[in-house]
Amino acid sequence: MLRGKDSRVEKERRPWWLYLNLLGLDAPLIAVVWLFLFARTWRVDYHPWQVYAALGFAVWTIRIAMKLLQGSMTSDEACFAMKHRKSLKVAAVIAGILSLTLTVMNFPLSVYTYLLVGAVFVAGHFALTLFSPQDRNEIGYARHTMGGVAFAFGTALTAHVYLPGLGLRELMLSREFICFAVLCLLASSAMELWGRSGKPAADGEAGSMDEIALSLPLTLLGAAALVFAVQDDLMTARPFYYAILTGAALLQVLNRTRGRFELETLRVLTALCLLAPGIIFRTYPAGG
Repeated sequence: MLRGKDSRVEKERRPWWLYLNLLGLDAPLIAVVWLFLFARTWRVDYHPWQVYAALGFAVWTIRIAMKLLQGSMTSDEACFAMKHRKSLKVAAVIAGILSLTLTVMNFPLSVYTYLLVGAVFVAGHFALTLFSPQDRNEIGYARHTMGGVAFAFGTALTAHVYLPGLGLRELMLSREFICFAVLCLLASSAMELWGRSGKPAADGEAGSMDEIALSLPLTLLGAAALVFAVQDDLMTARPFYYAILTGAALLQVLNRTRGRFELETLRVLTALCLLAPGIIFRTYPAGG
């Protein structure tokens, strides 16, 4: 009886902003904001609002599916996804149907070639999640890389498909896509690292190596974004690279201060490290 009461009290004390991550709403918000940056950077003239809705619903569907998969793998019936799996499954089905409908009705036919490649990335991410050994002493970098590429590809293709005369090769080789994919995979791998250790270098030599494996790529990504921004003579892509640089810097700061926060809070803060730069530089004047 007391245990049930404690559970209710804990639920009542859960801050409202944690539901941004618990309901999987962080990923679609990030995708929609960065889609605007991609479209603006690539000067997409015609870009209806329906494509933003289609992307948001698609990402939410995949996010919920991943949460349910991870919940079933841990067999933790107390976790949020497993406690509310019926409602989340219904939400995922509805979101998936809406995304499919909007895609069929509003995207050009060339989108299906992109979607086939995107489906391979998503399937690869699910497969690596499902079959990777559950060893908490190793970071699943392959899984995070596949997840980062899948998320960045899905976001970027929704703008790139409206560029005439360009195809998959141009998308995969674009600096913007590569930078965003790296930022996403580093944010994802950071969460696993922080889940293993609440404080910097808490695992001795292995922890130090993980610190380097996170801090060094973030530093290199920020430096690359700064160089790309300076090289942009037309200054149309500078807001995009400034957002990449800011996101990498915020993740660095969060990495250094993560011992102050609970893991659930860290998940929301990680999402904000990607969401805030996109929102800020979404309104940054082109050519500024």
